[in-house]
This record gives sequence, structure tokens and C-alpha cells, in this order.
Amino acid sequence: MFLNREAELTSLQQRFDDNNAEFIIVYGRRRVGKSELIDQFIIKNTGVRILAREETKGLQLKEFSSELTAFFGDTHLSSVVFPDWDAIFSYIRSYKNKRVIIACDEFPYLVNEDPSLLSVIQYHWDTWLKDSHLFLIVCGSSISMMEEMTMRYESPLFGRRTGQYLIKPLRFTDILEHFPDFNTAVKHYAVFGGTPAYIFKAEKDKDIYENIISRILSEDSILFRDTEFILMSEVSEPRYYFSILRSIAEGNTTPSKISQMTGLERSTVSKYLQVLMNLQLIIREIPAGEPLKSKKGQYFLSDNYFAFWFRYVYPYVKSIEMGNGRSLCVEEVKPTLQAYIGRKFEGCIEDLLWKFNASGLLPFRFHSCSRWWMKEHEIDLIAFSDTDVLFCEVKWQEKVNAEKVYANLLVKSNVFLSYHPEFRDKHYLVIAKTFTQESGIASDKVHIWNTTSLEEMYRRCRP
Repeated sequence: MFLNREAELTSLQQRFDDNNAEFIIVYGRRRVGKSELIDQFIIKNTGVRILAREETKGLQLKEFSSELTAFFGDTHLSSVVFPDWDAIFSYIRSYKNKRVIIACDEFPYLVNEDPSLLSVIQYHWDTWLKDSHLFLIVCGSSISMMEEMTMRYESPLFGRRTGQYLIKPLRFTDILEHFPDFNTAVKHYAVFGGTPAYIFKAEKDKDIYENIISRILSEDSILFRDTEFILMSEVSEPRYYFSILRSIAEGNTTPSKISQMTGLERSTVSKYLQVLMNLQLIIREIPAGEPLKSKKGQYFLSDNYFAFWFRYVYPYVKSIEMGNGRSLCVEEVKPTLQAYIGRKFEGCIEDLLWKFNASGLLPFRFHSCSRWWMKEHEIDLIAFSDTDVLFCEVKWQEKVNAEKVYANLLVKSNVFLSYHPEFRDKHYLVIAKTFTQESGIASDKVHIWNTTSLEEMYRRCRP
């Protein structure tokens, strides 16, 4: 299945239609949908995606020779194996005036086998490719390697790329229509996250707990070990990274707390946190209204499935391997899953608010939206423009007393406003699955939305 990626496809298509030479870098971690994006792009145009394999240079050249000559219809060359990468590009040069896409998938496999390929591409780009009509794509699953090979100053390819696309997991608003109803979408997105290969493993008409048991807490499931494989392919000291990620998943979100739990030196933790951020595995959040260099930052796993895996799978790997997945779900997952989903629900709401913001469905257009905290006070989301501010409280609960939540939100918002008096208009939003009563406080400044309201507003955003 293929969901969304509308922005990436539109951008790629615009580049293709411009008819200029292109050298595009597509990268992102495994299973995030890079290859499918390229295939969808090729389907609408003309091109070929060649998947590199981790094998000898001779076999790689044989595969590329066969794929390229077949694509260009040169049947008389079907048995020819070009001797080196220079010969491959010299062959491609004979088609330099054609508007076709040539995509090399898992590009790092080729460079690992023959590092000189980077210089070969540099030479051909500088001498003729940049003046051709060809659309060249290189794609890879190791974020660190792709950046090192194609974007850093030391690389022969530095300055040659015409564009790059870091493919990230899908957002909640991208997968919402994949599920039969809003609440089911929230639960599954909170657990399986936005990686297409993960979210599509969940059977959307099944109970969330059954999906967790069969798709995650089973030794034969691809999801059981995939997080581990991804990390080990990206980092050189996985045991330290695993410890740090587990610590964050369990609620230790500052370097000092992570250091205390893991026993690692504070300086070591800081170094590894930076690597994990570069790999798009964690994010650093600062309270709303704080400067970017604020020392109040906290660290969170950026992907819901990674957060679930480190919270509920990694500590119990041996038990799952012994076939205890179902009992583990009953004893460890069920008692705390609703609280876990509640935290992820805040992220779903943030996605929706940005969607509503773009469609003009909110009282004003904001340019920032994030969580805020100060000592014992915390507000789930604060969205603001230069003059307006929206305070939002999010509850993943049924029969919520809206008046009580609003009263508490009002107290906390006043603390925020005492430090940020620049906002002229104040708005308030309380969100829950359902409410006991909601009409008494609703006004043009106070908004009460249940999940039905959210779903209806989302429909208004769709074309």
C-alpha cells in the first residue's frame, strides 16, 4: 500500500517537468517508504529503479549492466557486462538527451564495495551529466552514511546534488483514513507509529491488543527484532544507545536523569544524544516560548513504535522468545497502555492542529505549536502567533468534565502569560474522547472538541 507523500511526489514531479539535469538524494531509515516513493514517481513518468545488493563489485556491475540495457531496449547488449562504473556512465551518456529517471537504491552498498564510485559520479556530473536531461536518484537507508557520502564537504559529491529528500515516518494525519474510525487510528498510530511497513502490519479491523500480541510480541514477527536491526546498522556501540533509548522510553528525558539510570557519564550521554538526534531517532523539545538554546530541553523518542518497543519489548525479549507474548500483554501492556496512548494522543492532536491551521479552521493562524512546562505546571500544547495564543489540554479519556479541565487550564495559562504578556488575544481548547458536559463554557474563546468533532474537522481539510 502507498499513503500520502503528496508533497514529495509533487516536488519531484515539478523537477521532472522542468527538464533540467537532476541529481537527487533520497534517504531515510529502513522501511520508511523510500523505494515505494521512487516507484510511484517512476510509474507517472519513465524510468528504472535498480536495487543494489551487498555483493562483489563484479556482480553489482553485472546487475546494473543487465538492468540498464533492458530498460533502454538494447537487446543486442543483453549479455554484455560493463567492466567498471566509468563504462556504465559512458553507456548512459548515449541517452543524455532522454528525459528518464535512473534510480540507484541502496547506494551505500556500491560505495562500500568501491569507494571510487563517488569520484566517478563527480567526474561524469561535472563533464556532461549536469548539462543532460537525465534525472539521477541515489537512495540509501543509512542516514549517517548517505550524509557522509553525498553531503559533507569532504565527499567528492559535495555541491553536486540538486536536491535531497529525507523521508520521515508518516504523520497521524497521513494514516487517519487508513483505519475505520478515529479512535482506532489513534490507538494503532500510538503503538505502530508512522513507518509504513509497521502500520500496515496491523490488521485494522482487529483489537489493538490482538495486533500487539500477533504483530509485535511474537518471535516470528518482523516487528519483534526490526528496531534492533535498524539501530545496529547505524551505530557502532549499540549497547550504550540501547540503554539511553530505553531510559528515555521509561520517562527519563533529561541528560542528568539518563545518566543516573544508565550509569554513563554525563558527557558520554550528551555525545550519544547528539548522534541519536542526527539519526532522527530522538527529538529535543523545549518549552513553548523558550529560545532554541534553552537549557530546559527534554529528549523524547521521535517514533511511536520505537517508544513502544523500548518500553514494552526490549526489557522482555527473553520472555517473548519463550512464547510468553500473550501473558506479557495482559500483565505488562494492558495495565499501562491507555496512559501510554494518552501521551501519544497529544502528538496526534498537534498534527491535526497544524492541518487545521493550514486550512484556516482555527481562530487565528499560528506559527508555533508545542508543549510547555515549568516546575509543577504543564500544558499539553500551546500554539501562538505574534499576538494570539491558544492553550490546549488533551485527554484520552471518556466522560471528561470539561469545566474542571478548563478551570485548571486557566490557572496554568496565567502562569505562562506572566512570563509572556505580549499576547493580546487568548483562546482555550479542551479535547477528550467524550465529555460529561461541554456546553456551559463553550464560546468564541473557549472550544470543546471530542473525537467526533476532530474527525469532522479533518474531513473539512481534505480536498
